[in-house]
Amino acid sequence: MAYERFSDFQMILVPGLHDSGPAHWQSRWQRSHPEFWRVRQADWSTPDLPAWAARVNHLRGLDARPALLVAHSFGCLAALHSIAAYPRGVAGALLVAPADPDKFGVAALLPAAPLACPTVLISSRNDPWMRADQAAVWARRWGSELVDAGALGHINAESGLGDWPLGRERLQLLYDRAHNGHPALPA
Repeated sequence: MAYERFSDFQMILVPGLHDSGPAHWQSRWQRSHPEFWRVRQADWSTPDLPAWAARVNHLRGLDARPALLVAHSFGCLAALHSIAAYPRGVAGALLVAPADPDKFGVAALLPAAPLACPTVLISSRNDPWMRADQAAVWARRWGSELVDAGALGHINAESGLGDWPLGRERLQLLYDRAHNGHPALPA
């Protein structure tokens, strides 16, 4: 699937714990699209939600274009915290295999109502970091479109997804929606 008009948005990858290694779909997408920005955490091993969200906020502040966030695992929680705190200038978010906020004791720090931008939450039926039924609960809370990706584990490099065509397709659909039908609030 060909991507067009990516220059309209600041495309930001938000990896989870331990970053996304070279075989992870996020890293593969960045190699295909070097214009994608990538959040770099000071400590990839410590899931500190306010600190991680601050890194997302910082990167968002470096570009005047609306941001489209592409997050994985604990990075989803950092992206959500960032969007809730500063909704202006966010075009949308692709939330892939979010970590269960209750497991990290950060549920109270996350939005309790639908977000002001379009979001897509992609979950796996056998994700060890969030059960599928819990993913559905959080998707409803955040107003996210829920996509059942099947049994793909944590939807990471160990899932053997390569460039992960389903994810690319969902990103393109979200991008098109943000671009054509649901513009970001002005920065």
